[in-house]
Amino acid sequence: MAEIAAAATARSQIADYALIGDCETAALVSRGGSIDWLCWPRFDSDACFAALIGEPSNGYWRITPTAPFKASRRYRPGTLILETLFETADGAVALIDFMPPRGDISNIVRLIEGRRGAVPLRMDLVLRFGYGRTVPWVSAIDGGLSAVAGPDKVVLRTPIETRGETMTTVADFTVEAGETVPFVLSHQASHLPVMAGVDPAKALAETEAFWRAWIDRCQVAGPYVEAVHRSLITLKAMTHAPTGGLVAAPTTSLPEQFGGERNWDYRYCWIRDSTLTLLAMMNCGYFDEAVAWRDWLQRAVAGDPAEMQIMYGLGGERRLMEWTVDWLAGHEGSKPVRVGNAAHGQFQLDVFGELMDTFHQARVGGLATPDGLWELQCALIAHVSEVWNQPDEGIWEVRGPRQSFTYSRAMAWVAVDRAIRSAETFNLEAPLADWRELREMIRAEVWAQGFDKDRNTFTQAYGTPALDASLLLLAQVGFVEASDPAFIGTVEAVERELLVDGFVQRYRTQKTDDGLPPGEGAFLACSFWLADAYAMIGREDDARALFERLLALRNDVGLLAEEYDSAAARFAGNFPQAFSHIGLVNTAANLSHPDKPNDQRAAKA
Repeated sequence: MAEIAAAATARSQIADYALIGDCETAALVSRGGSIDWLCWPRFDSDACFAALIGEPSNGYWRITPTAPFKASRRYRPGTLILETLFETADGAVALIDFMPPRGDISNIVRLIEGRRGAVPLRMDLVLRFGYGRTVPWVSAIDGGLSAVAGPDKVVLRTPIETRGETMTTVADFTVEAGETVPFVLSHQASHLPVMAGVDPAKALAETEAFWRAWIDRCQVAGPYVEAVHRSLITLKAMTHAPTGGLVAAPTTSLPEQFGGERNWDYRYCWIRDSTLTLLAMMNCGYFDEAVAWRDWLQRAVAGDPAEMQIMYGLGGERRLMEWTVDWLAGHEGSKPVRVGNAAHGQFQLDVFGELMDTFHQARVGGLATPDGLWELQCALIAHVSEVWNQPDEGIWEVRGPRQSFTYSRAMAWVAVDRAIRSAETFNLEAPLADWRELREMIRAEVWAQGFDKDRNTFTQAYGTPALDASLLLLAQVGFVEASDPAFIGTVEAVERELLVDGFVQRYRTQKTDDGLPPGEGAFLACSFWLADAYAMIGREDDARALFERLLALRNDVGLLAEEYDSAAARFAGNFPQAFSHIGLVNTAANLSHPDKPNDQRAAKA
């Protein structure tokens, strides 16, 4: 355990948090023992603890010593059970936080174990439904209390006596060596009678067994296995078990620029991430999860291809209307706080290529193909043939003018290429002559308008000298050979123009009109892509060195955010970020495993 000096009143930064979850929602726990973020009952439900992006009055649940303390923490090996050790001058206690895999209701269990001496503690529970705005009606029940507001009911069970103080539930108690004091917080629909709670000790044993059995299925070995395991557990925790959808992050509006407005809701499922997600699952032996993800994708995009979105809700919901939570102050004053994501209505060509690549890789990986999938794919290609040369908002969801983004057009090529590969490899009926002609037409245009011969690099968009980190994927997706001087030149151009303190920015916000004031951190997934590109062009030492620098950025419990602000030496953006952890898993495979996503995606039929 890394030792951390902590104070109960300290303002937590993004890296100060750890994740617990039940595979349907998740909570963030600070180093000081405070749960400052939780949406119940789903990842995308209204928050009932929103102090993370507001003030303490917007909801939190803290259990902490009343005397000065030092804190150290870890996840129990192979699990999502968080163990924080508080040490004071007079004793030590462990706070064990976890969420049992969802049964009839969702529970958070907090156990305080006495390890040494006697430690006085205080519990503060501030429940505020509706993103920190709604104060519930609290009533005493046998063994605890019930808090109700509208559709939500939360029940607290504990043997410790609680009391109300200024709209807060508090408790003062002392834990001695050998004692264990439980707190269980449960969520249910308010119209139902109070449902039975879980037995804390039994829930701990069953939760530990669940996670260890799951990670024992992992088929990965090698020098990075511990980091890969932690990332896989994190990704599993961010997967909505009933539907198979993987959220980009369990949070909204953690800023990409502190004090700025680059604050987005990431509690949805992005098509952009789909192929690398699938390969990470399959290469590590998680075929059930890979099937669930592939099936989620098929259901989500089903319908008119012209209505395909770049992201969907956990169940495939399409209306993700964006609105501003104006009563929340924002993380470190970063406003606005947004719920929903207006980018769901954008037009992005790259998602067609990503989706078709995912379906192709699923077939190659041996996943049984569901009914109707090929017919859907053919309809998608028919639509791509009509729209591939239209400007779009691009992979990064710019809110400025549409452009002819090079990566978008290359991914339109990928869409057609993967359809051709699938048809040829698996003897599927298709208009192959037309598709081959279309594939060549797209390729020729990208080379003619998206490549700068004078600088020997692909560019972000047609007619601009600006660069984009997505170009690092052009060899991995098979658009260009890794040995091609044009790709090597592109990698070198990204090094010159997009590296900041050794990490990769998505693009220069000062040069690209994305509809927002300039400034953001380095996007961590893009730095993993640079390591992948290094590996593809034979710069193995550079790839490994960058990868290990990225590993060193993880917080003390192995988690990564969306971005890294190198000037302030801290995380930025939503947390934990699935794309960052997917990048970690796949780059580890590219550097040390026989199943390399670089080769799998670039392989020719």
